[in-house]
Formats: sequence, structure tokens, C-alpha cells
Amino acid sequence: MALAEADRAAVVEKHRLHTSDTGSADVQVALLTHRINALAEHLRSNKHDNHSRRGLLKMVGRRRRLLNYLSRTEHDRYLQLIASLGLRR
Repeated sequence: MALAEADRAAVVEKHRLHTSDTGSADVQVALLTHRINALAEHLRSNKHDNHSRRGLLKMVGRRRRLLNYLSRTEHDRYLQLIASLGLRR
């Protein structure tokens, strides 16, 4: 379930650190959160789709590792990011 180009550009625009930023931890976490929310909605209506569920768990783990890294290195940016994304950490 890839993001549409317009959705991806909007997420990158909102969370980037400078004009050419497309790969910072902030942007990666925001993109993963967007994909996780879309996949969670899919799994609500397709309860037996275990292959997609495994992909969801892998994305959640990757996002958790990125957030741990951000919390360790730039704690203020971490707090701002989880507040803007509405994450419970």
C-alpha cells in the first residue's frame, strides 16, 4: 500500500528540517506513521490478512527504532514530532 505522490509530498513538506530534506528521521517516522494508519484501516475490514499484518508489525518496529534513535540524539525534536503525529509514547 504505497502512498500517493501528493500524500507523500504533503507529509515530507510538513516534517522536513530544511528545503531539500527527504530522509531525516523526522520525515521517515512521519511517512511510516501515515503508512501504518492506512494499513491499520485496511486490517480493520480484512481481519484475516495475516501477510499484511506482518508488514504492519515490521513497520511499527522500524518506526519504534527510529523514534528511539531520535529520543537519544535530539530529545526536543523527538517530543515535538510525537506531539505533531499524535503518538502515545
